[in-house]
Amino acid sequence: MTDLEADLRKVVRGEVGFDVTSRALVTMDASNYRRVPLGVVAPWDADDVAAVLEVCRAHGVPVVPRGGGTSIAGQATGTGVVLDFTRHMNRVLALDAEARTAVVQPGLVLDRLQDAAAPHGMRFGPDPSTHSRCTLGGMIGNNSCGSHSVAWGTTADSVAELDVVTARGQRLRLGQGWSGAPTGLRELVDGELARLRTGFPELPRRISGYALDALLPEHRADVARSFCGSEGTLGVLTEAVVRLVEAPRARALAVLGYADEGAAAEAAAGLLVHRPLTVEGMAADLVPSAAALPRGDAWLFVETGGSSDGEARARAEEIVRAADVLDALVVTDPAGQRALWRIREDASGTATRMPDGSEAWPGWEDCAVPPQRLGAYLRDFRGLLVSHGLRGTPYGHFGDGCIHVRIDFDLLTGPGIARFRRFSEELADLVAAHGGSLSGEHGDGQARAELLPRMYGEEMVALFERAKGIWDPDDLLNPGMLVRPAPLDTNLRFSVLPREPVEVAFGYPADGGDFSAAVRRCVGVAKCRTTSASGSAVMCPSFRATGEEEHSTRGRARLLHEMLAGEAGGLVTDGWRSEEVREALDLCLSCKGCRSDCPVGVDMATYKAEFLHHHYAGRRRPAAHHSMGRLPMWLRWVDRMRAAAVVNALASVRPLASVAKRLGGIAPERRIPKVATETFSRWWDRRKARGPGGDPIILWPDTFTEHLSPSVGQAAVRVLEAAGLRVVLPPTVHLEKAPVGDGRTVALDPVSLLRGRGRVCCGLTYVSTGQLDRARTVLRRTLDLMAPVLETSAPVVVLEPSCAAALRTDLPELLHDDPRAARLASRVRTFAEALEQLAPGWRPPALDQPVVGQTHCHQHAVLGDLADRRLREAAGLTGDLAGGCCGLAGNFGFEKGHFEVSRACAEDQLLPSVRQAPEDAVVLADGFSCRTQLEQLAGVRGRHLAEVLAEALGRGEHASGVGGP
Repeated sequence: MTDLEADLRKVVRGEVGFDVTSRALVTMDASNYRRVPLGVVAPWDADDVAAVLEVCRAHGVPVVPRGGGTSIAGQATGTGVVLDFTRHMNRVLALDAEARTAVVQPGLVLDRLQDAAAPHGMRFGPDPSTHSRCTLGGMIGNNSCGSHSVAWGTTADSVAELDVVTARGQRLRLGQGWSGAPTGLRELVDGELARLRTGFPELPRRISGYALDALLPEHRADVARSFCGSEGTLGVLTEAVVRLVEAPRARALAVLGYADEGAAAEAAAGLLVHRPLTVEGMAADLVPSAAALPRGDAWLFVETGGSSDGEARARAEEIVRAADVLDALVVTDPAGQRALWRIREDASGTATRMPDGSEAWPGWEDCAVPPQRLGAYLRDFRGLLVSHGLRGTPYGHFGDGCIHVRIDFDLLTGPGIARFRRFSEELADLVAAHGGSLSGEHGDGQARAELLPRMYGEEMVALFERAKGIWDPDDLLNPGMLVRPAPLDTNLRFSVLPREPVEVAFGYPADGGDFSAAVRRCVGVAKCRTTSASGSAVMCPSFRATGEEEHSTRGRARLLHEMLAGEAGGLVTDGWRSEEVREALDLCLSCKGCRSDCPVGVDMATYKAEFLHHHYAGRRRPAAHHSMGRLPMWLRWVDRMRAAAVVNALASVRPLASVAKRLGGIAPERRIPKVATETFSRWWDRRKARGPGGDPIILWPDTFTEHLSPSVGQAAVRVLEAAGLRVVLPPTVHLEKAPVGDGRTVALDPVSLLRGRGRVCCGLTYVSTGQLDRARTVLRRTLDLMAPVLETSAPVVVLEPSCAAALRTDLPELLHDDPRAARLASRVRTFAEALEQLAPGWRPPALDQPVVGQTHCHQHAVLGDLADRRLREAAGLTGDLAGGCCGLAGNFGFEKGHFEVSRACAEDQLLPSVRQAPEDAVVLADGFSCRTQLEQLAGVRGRHLAEVLAEALGRGEHASGVGGP
């Protein structure tokens, strides 16, 4: 233990972390930069903050305050001690509805303040797109804005008073009239009045530099306001009094379509006279699908408010009439507005990839110019990009003249980094020529501070340095930011990564087979750190359960980054053998939620499987990998020996079950599921009736349907055949010729007989436990069995969502060198997709009941559930299913040590939704894990949609046949 660490532990009540994991988690924010700290402290209160500053001052170690770590200019990273305010100092301390103020701590997530203010009809005005994870302290440090700044201004406009601790331990209460000003600040301002009155550009989004003009007498010498945007370089914020605004009772969203972004930019300033709440702009290259948007190639999102839906709509329609548009859409439905806003908010992640999939990076993320000059600036900006051979996709706050853009800089090679510098210098000159600010929202940080003289001139920057010296004479707080900055092309996060691809098992097709590029996908926007999942979102259940960065998608990506850096400067130096990485990945449920919910498509489930594959190569694996990772093998043995009844009987004897669970690495709190005494395939073999003729569809007998829930398969057969489809099962013998009859009957030749019988398998359990060699063997055998089927056009219907997802994604990514893998993946259909696509004229029985339950996380992330929604609607099953993850997640919730997290994940959305459901609600759970979790934690029986429909058919409820109305 270092002297610094020991001294901090003596005086700090909160956590002190100097271990590899604690440091690795904060090496980066959402910028291009990386700095390795000495340690991390999560202060308990202001006394802890003061104690940390005293110890660090004595040791000469710098201190960096950090909130959600979503800063895009590098100011939330540092080489000394990082203060993490999100763990303890994260509360609303008071809310005065009459005064419209709230007292908050710096680690409070913005959405939590909005939740507290909403019952009073109020809200905090600024709202960055990261509102679900950014903190008030970070917003004050960067003077953040958000989409509603045309109505409610910047964070500085909403700050009343601030409590700060200076580097030398002074506790100050900042406010107007020089309240809390450190000694010497007033004298500095009084001596530079002329410069302060003329040296700052007039525009709504001037964030760059120190806001010393807020200290002018005509601005009421507002010390609190001048502190906003200082990026942790002047003092450490411990508490804030912020102003709230009245939230409109109703809102309408007008989406205005234009021919191009230039036309949208030219129109934006003219809409401000109508006093909208937002004027946001984006172009078609950031929209995955423009189907929900009005005609055009660029759009303005203009929100209006009112006391009623009618008033809000009338204001929106007035704006539509005033705007010169190609097309327009006005939406008052809250759900419809949320869906449209999600397109805009996800742009911060979507923009990190070019349309062709190549990478793009921040660095010139948020320049701002006077709104009236935005169109001209955008044209010049596009020209500058072309002159440097670069590409970018602008979007952002058009009404305020603030543009966000990520650019396809090459930050990996010397020539690419040199071009990054040249472009940055020329763009700074261009912004200044248009009377703009280098930063319009995210702060200067390391990305732009070096270029501030191009905007302000050397004398004003020297004045900034003098102000810094008054507040922090020892340069202890976040050195290298704003004044005396580090060069913009140093400390780049990618400099430590390997230049050659590492050898891996998966194909990583979206990243050119490069695992480093896959890990680089995480740019730190931290959507995985949301404290509550909204709508159908899944990511990241383990973070919501634990609240710890280590168990977020971003945190795991940071550790993988450090592992890849290795001896070149990474904190993790033992590569794939790293225990720190293994521990961080241990609570990853492999729910795949990040694959769809992460704006940049990080796929931590795949990264986890890859890591476990290498980590345990040639080493002893945990017992759970053998007991549950090889579940298909054990269940086939039980079936062959006809031992299901014996296994069930033994598992019901508590002492025997306890021994089995202990040997198998299974959580003692869990009950071992019962094995079916008759498998689905045996039921199929003895079934005399056969369905209709026609082209066959292949019904996949996954391990869970086959051995644990054969009733699901039986129900699916009844429904599919009722819809006029001919159901067959996959071959069980490696055939040289296509099967005949039921899909399993063959004209056997002697060679086929010698090969023996087998079962198809998606390899899911082997993949999730990182047994990738075994998974590939199983999948190749499956492709051999399916070879004759793949010569036909027969679709493959998979009832278990996790197995369907494995066949759609894991199969082609593991066997990327086998063209049969992609062919099988393309054939996979869910139960609902099969009915919709293959029996479009069939109508399900009318149930007319509410439903409750949860969309399977793999279905949400990989398969999509639109067909399921339409099928439920056609059957009269009303209501939406919950998002999140059930928490069992295959083997995860059964593994020893995971039970509490598994239960917490279920309590996030699934179990509350079931408890609050009407008595007649149908509990839907298509996944075996989801049904098991419901049974074991809530005593509720969940059913697959096929079972619900089959039961209705058995009762004789009305159903239309093929070709029916």
